[in-house]
Amino acid sequence: MTVTTPQGFRAAGIAAGVKASGNKDVAVVINDGPLDVAAAVLTSNRVHAAPVAWTRQAVADGRARAIVLNSGGANACTGPDGFADTHRTAEYLAQRLDISAQDALVCSTGLIGVRLPMDNLFSGIDTALAGLSVDGGSDAADAIMTTDTVSKTAVFAGAGWSIGGMAKGAGMLAPGLATMLCVITSDAVVSAAVADAALRAAARVTFDRVDSDGCMSTNDTVALLVSGASHKEVSAEEFTSALTQVCADLSRQLVADAEGASHDIAVKVVNASSEDAAVAVARAVTRSNLFKAAMFGNDPNWGRVLSAVGTVPEDVAPFNANLLDVSINGVQICRAGGVGEDRELVDLASNREVHVEIDLHAGDATATVWTNDLTHDYVHENSAYSS
Repeated sequence: MTVTTPQGFRAAGIAAGVKASGNKDVAVVINDGPLDVAAAVLTSNRVHAAPVAWTRQAVADGRARAIVLNSGGANACTGPDGFADTHRTAEYLAQRLDISAQDALVCSTGLIGVRLPMDNLFSGIDTALAGLSVDGGSDAADAIMTTDTVSKTAVFAGAGWSIGGMAKGAGMLAPGLATMLCVITSDAVVSAAVADAALRAAARVTFDRVDSDGCMSTNDTVALLVSGASHKEVSAEEFTSALTQVCADLSRQLVADAEGASHDIAVKVVNASSEDAAVAVARAVTRSNLFKAAMFGNDPNWGRVLSAVGTVPEDVAPFNANLLDVSINGVQICRAGGVGEDRELVDLASNREVHVEIDLHAGDATATVWTNDLTHDYVHENSAYSS
C-alpha cells in the first residue's frame, strides 16, 4: 500500500536530525525504470519555496529518476541561498545515483523562513540511499509527516500494473491546482504527455477540491513518477481514471487528519450554471468560519450556508436566491430560500462525515469540495506550532 508497490521503485525514510524531535525527516524515492517519465503540479502561491522553483524547472522535460523530500523545514522565503541549498541537494543526490541533477526532484515541508541544516540533510541522503528497499515506502511516508497524526498512503491495483501514493498534510490545506506534498508512482507504460495530462485532470477534481482552512502553502507539490516496469501499456483514459482514484483516496485522508477536526464535511453544489460556478459556491461555504464553527457545535445552521452562498458574485455563479435549497445529511432544512424541514431532524453528532447539498436551480453542473469543522484543537495546534 505504498509508493513501492508498483514495480521499479525503491524508497527509504530515515531520521537525519532535520527535525528537533528526532523523528524520521528525510525520504528518498528512486525510479529504477526502464522509463523515467515524470509530471508534477505545484502551488500557485506567488510566494513559493525554493524546492517548488527547482522542481518546476526540473520536471519541465517530463523526466525524473528520483525525488528527495525532507520534513522539519520548508526552505521557503530563504532567498538565493535557499535556492542554492535546493540545487546542492539535487546535485548531491544525482551524483550518488549517477544521474543528471535535472532528473532529481526536491520537496521540503515545515517551518517557513529558516535555512535547512545541510550537513544533516546530506548525511541523511547517504543513509537513505544505503537503506533503499522495495519495502521502504512506509518509512518514506512517515518521514514526510509534520503535524500529521498518521501517514497517508494509497494503492490502485490494475490488471498487471499498479499505482502507489503517499501524502502529507493536516492543515494549511487550500488548493491552487495541488495542495500538500504527495508522491505518486506507477509501473504502467504511458508517455510523458499522458502522465502530465492525467495528473492535472486528477488533481483538478481531488486535491483541488480539498479546502481545510483556506490557507495555501508555499510548498505544495504533487509529483508523479512512472517506471514502465510492468511493461503493460495503459490507455490514457484508464490511467487517468485509476490515478484519480488514488488522488481521491489521498485527498480524503488529508481531510480526515485535519488538525483537531471532528467532522469531515462534503459540500456538494448541484444544478449550477457551470462546474466553475459550482466550485465557487462550494468553496465560499467551505471557507466560512461561521459555517465551520456551526458544524463543530453540531448545529445545522443553514442560514450560515445561505449567507456564504450569497457572497459569490452573480457573474461567477448566477442563481435566484429565492430558489435555493439546502440539505444536510439528507434533510432538506432550507427550501426555496426559506425554512424547510425541522432542523432538529438533522443528526450531526452520530457520524464524523457531514454531507451538505446546495441546489442552485440554475443549470445542470455539479461539484463537491471537502472541508472540516473549526475546532478548539485547530486553534490550539496553530497557535502552538510556528508555521
